[in-house]
Parts: sequence; C-alpha cells; structure tokens
Amino acid sequence: MKNALITGITGQDGSYLAELLLQKGYKVYGLRRRTSTPNYENVEHIRKEIEWISGDLTDLASLIQAVQISMPDEVYNLAAQSFVETSWPQPLLTGQITALGVTNMLEAVRMARPYAKFYQASSSEMFGKVVETPQTEVTPFYPRSPYGVSKAYGHWITVNYRESFDMFASSGILFNHESPRRGVEFVSRKVTDAVARIKLGMQNELRMGNLDAKRDWGYAGDFVKAMWLMLQQDTPDDFVISTGELHTVRELLDVAFSYVDLNYMDYVVMDPKFIRPAEVDLLLGDCTKAKLTLGWKQEVSFTKMIQMMVEADIKRVEWELRTKLIPVI
Repeated sequence: MKNALITGITGQDGSYLAELLLQKGYKVYGLRRRTSTPNYENVEHIRKEIEWISGDLTDLASLIQAVQISMPDEVYNLAAQSFVETSWPQPLLTGQITALGVTNMLEAVRMARPYAKFYQASSSEMFGKVVETPQTEVTPFYPRSPYGVSKAYGHWITVNYRESFDMFASSGILFNHESPRRGVEFVSRKVTDAVARIKLGMQNELRMGNLDAKRDWGYAGDFVKAMWLMLQQDTPDDFVISTGELHTVRELLDVAFSYVDLNYMDYVVMDPKFIRPAEVDLLLGDCTKAKLTLGWKQEVSFTKMIQMMVEADIKRVEWELRTKLIPVI
C-alpha cells in the first residue's frame, strides 16, 4: 500500500484526487489547516477514510511533522490562495501561501522524506498575457495577477528543487477545470448557481464582467487523473493539462441558461466591478506531451460538464428551499 499526503484536500481538486487514490488502494493523509469552522463538504462522503493531519503551508515545522507522520510515497501540493480576484486586495497573503508555501512544502519533503515523489499544482494563469497560442510547456510566462506571479514562483522553485536536489518533483500546468465542487466565487459556479436560483425564482439577474474572455475549460475529475499519472513516471517533468478547446464566458452562459430553457441575455447585467485590473483575454493549452507521455485524455466535454454543474446546483437550491420550510422548534 502506498501513502499519499495531499494539501488542499478539501478543495475541488483535492477531493477528486482523494477519491481516486482511495480507489487505487492508497492510504490517504490530508493536511488540515486550523479554522474556526472547517469545511468538509467536498470530502464528507470519504472523510472517515482519510487520515487527518494539522498543518499550514506558512509553517515549515508543521509541514515537516506532517511528512514525518504520513511517510508519504507521493505528495500532492494543491493548497493555495487560488481565487485570482482576491489576489489583488491580498497580494501578500497570496504570495505567502501560493508562492512561499510551495518552498516550505518542498523543504519539508527534502528534509523528512527526500525520496517521495512531489506534485506541484501550477496554473495556466502563469501565461497571462500570452506570447503564443496555444501555450505549451516551453511557452514563456507573462502573469497578469499576484496569483499568476505566485504560481510562477511556485512552478520555478519546484523545477529548482528537482535540479538542485535531484528530487522527483513534477508540475502540472493545469488550465481551467471545473465541476459541481468548484467554489461559487469562481465564474463557472457563479453562473451555474445563478442559473439554478433564477430558474427556481430565487434570483432575478446575474452581474458579470468580461463576457468575451476566452478559456480552455476541462473537468476537474479528468484533470486529477493526470496528476496521478505524472507521479507514476520514471522521471519527473512538467506537463500542460488542458482540453485544447477554446470557449468564451458568453458560451458558458449560453450553455448553462439554455439547459433550463432560458436566454442568458434576459438576465445577465454587465458590471464594471467584475473587470480585472489586468485582464487575461485568452488561454488555450496544447496537451500533446501529456497525451503522448502519460496516455492522458479528456473524457467529459465542456457542454456535459456545465450541464452537470447546473443539475447539481438545481438539486442543492431545491434542498435549500425545502429545508427553509421546516419550522424551527
């Protein structure tokens, strides 16, 4: 049996990855940051199957202890301040967690379990103001947000530890990936949650920013399989994980609203406050290397993914409506 340590395990990617590893017979350890109200929603169904360890990416001592307790064969560093919009008002926090937190995690592995295989969650936001399309593993980075800058640091420090200390450290440069477990602050869930609420009469409009921004959107459940495949290789490397398909926010709106027989133009209102200070207009990945080397492929289409998210949000909002009808005794 292999041991795996996952940071960010309660997030979208961490929960799907934990499911995958448990199915494969791993003993899964999850790093849990101390909060007043822990949120286990994404992992509640497997919560008892996970070994929980307290720790924080900003506290090296706690990470060393986590590695010593779990003795992992594989470490998946998924934790981050991952909401791009928040990175402008909170750039220092974003840097401490999303950039320096990677160094802390690498250092903990180097000191306590140097032969463990390490995965770093890099991001297409590192490409930012793209210098070529599509983007590959060798496309230069031009990040356009504190989040993108922090992810670029995390990516390069992973490469540096690989080359300096001969660690098995790989990075997945993941393009946008969504699911019903995505946080509602992200544009995909913001849209599908609003569609559910509008359809059920709980909301009248949806305020949005740039509808012409273009993204390469995939399904998170597919993408975590690529993470695992990267750590099954004989040598570490970096891989772009994407669908190679381009869609606008406008298309996302159309698919989501059309699924419940509504026209998005009747409900969407443009709001300048949702325009980024430095916009990223187009991100499109070339995942040829991942397909050829890892044997990875996309399984869930863009349309199916959005429809899946709308269905899940409708069920959740219906549940909210039902529970409000129960009298408080």
